[in-house]
Amino acid sequence: MAVTFQNKNISFTIKNKLKIKTWIANIITLEKKKLGQVNFVFTTDEDLLQTNIQFLNHNTYTDIITFDYCENKTINGDIIISLERVKENAGKFNVDFEDELKRVLIHGILHLCGYKDKTTKDSELMRKKENWALKKMV
Repeated sequence: MAVTFQNKNISFTIKNKLKIKTWIANIITLEKKKLGQVNFVFTTDEDLLQTNIQFLNHNTYTDIITFDYCENKTINGDIIISLERVKENAGKFNVDFEDELKRVLIHGILHLCGYKDKTTKDSELMRKKENWALKKMV
């Protein structure tokens, strides 16, 4: 199926689009899942905040919201990403914007694969899986 990248109220072009799509598909396969339709939507802090309030009843800023439409082992979902928050986090963690964006992209995919991050234990596993996936980027 497909991985798509879209913009909402922001102008952005993802670098190495084909390489990123291939990487995402490979990670999904390594997780013993099948790629269905995954839509990434890049937007602003304010748009993501409104989505967070409207759909999750959370009045907080975040870098990513993942909507899971998976069926059995087929990965389907919408992943909304605030590029402003990714940029801010890249500065906070002293990493390149592109590297932080890849981490956020794969974080959303890992959520769709069934990984959680609400508890300390789950967060630690999520971080390990992110690092593992980032090393698979060729």
